[in-house]
Amino acid sequence: MGAFRGPGLPVWAARLLESGLGSVCVFGSNVRSPDDLAMLTAAMHAVRPDVLIATDEEGGDVTRLYMAEGSPHPGNAALGAVDDLDLTERVARSIGTALATAGIDLDLAPVVDVNSNPSNPVIGVRSFGADPGLVARHTTAFVTGLQAAGVGACAKHFPGHGDTSVDSHLALPTVDVSREILRARELVPFRAAVGAGSLAVMSSHVLLSALDATRPATLSPTVLTMLREELGFTGLLVSDAVDMQAVARGRGEPAAAVLALAAGCDLICIGADKDEEQHLAVVAAVVDAVRSGRLPEQRLAEAAGRVQVASATVRAWREQAGPSRSDPAASVEVARRALRVAGSLPELVQPVVLRLRTGTNAAVGDAAWGLPRDGAVLAGRPVLDMHAATRLDEVLTAAGSAPVIALVREAHRHGWVLDLLRGLAAARPELVVVEMGWPGEAALPGAAVVTTYGASRANGAALDQVLSGAP
Repeated sequence: MGAFRGPGLPVWAARLLESGLGSVCVFGSNVRSPDDLAMLTAAMHAVRPDVLIATDEEGGDVTRLYMAEGSPHPGNAALGAVDDLDLTERVARSIGTALATAGIDLDLAPVVDVNSNPSNPVIGVRSFGADPGLVARHTTAFVTGLQAAGVGACAKHFPGHGDTSVDSHLALPTVDVSREILRARELVPFRAAVGAGSLAVMSSHVLLSALDATRPATLSPTVLTMLREELGFTGLLVSDAVDMQAVARGRGEPAAAVLALAAGCDLICIGADKDEEQHLAVVAAVVDAVRSGRLPEQRLAEAAGRVQVASATVRAWREQAGPSRSDPAASVEVARRALRVAGSLPELVQPVVLRLRTGTNAAVGDAAWGLPRDGAVLAGRPVLDMHAATRLDEVLTAAGSAPVIALVREAHRHGWVLDLLRGLAAARPELVVVEMGWPGEAALPGAAVVTTYGASRANGAALDQVLSGAP
């Protein structure tokens, strides 16, 4: 699963497609607009009709089609908070419709990790929730809706990334629980994904000590065999990106790709914005491993066969699905029903809106988030961005006498955010705090605390309605 930078198809990438590149993953740098993306995917399919084009369009915070303005679809946390399976299926089908229109064959979604650790730095609102049963039933609904639109689903990150406190983009996370807990918690949604017929499953770069004490799941035949033999999955097994430090550190991407293939992955994602030399280095490493006997040629043939089957399956689905249409009403309803208000909202006339910037993970990237600039609350006024170095007196001076709304994401994970909010609440008791990330267990200060379960454009629009008092 290759990748390149920019909205146009490079000559070298076209050559790789002609010579057998199995898949291309579309990342943020490739997308200027959904219409431009449709032209790019058409160019790739023109070179090789059966290339499997993928992207990460999870809905909510993780979007590639709508990075500039934020996704119009709420994400998994909002879907889980509402817990309406019909709405989840409708939202997923709407996402699939947009992807099919843009020429995408495989969506690297849904995230089916059980977010049992509220301090998880990389899953959070990408998860349907902390309860395995809830996550499982929404997994089924999401896979069903997405694939009904003619786009393959890829449930991730097997066998689970929810009980981690480390981001696998940066280092190797460990889940140190028993096999019994893994089966009763982590594996439950993956069983549901397999039962729903998910076209693909993505592996995680997580070390699960009860299953394999030395190798992360992506590189572990023991863990990946469990997916095949215990869960009965016969479809396409995709690796998470092998440039992530959890597997690349100390060995490099080409070696990680070889180990992932040997362990049982069929399609190797090499990460975003690569050049020709990086693709060729991975190919050379695979060829060398086959010639030396470290990677059986039959394993390579098996993997390629599964990619071809997946591509043919999507093409057949697309023909059967026929014309489909977006369902914006479902997204609007989910975002509104997911929103929670604790306390009493004060009158908010021309408020000052603060956005406390804590950074994001590599999956989210720099997608837009917050209140809509053309909404009733902001009415075109600027948002004031706050950072770790921002002093309380600076904030109070900037706010003046206006009502204050503070937008945060996962305040419980950032000490400076909590300190600033407490200082603001002491000085301005009418403070309104809006948690747009995964909510922590401790209560946040302020006259009112609003929880949105995500920071997508859909969540922001619902928030604007509530804060402005719109019906």
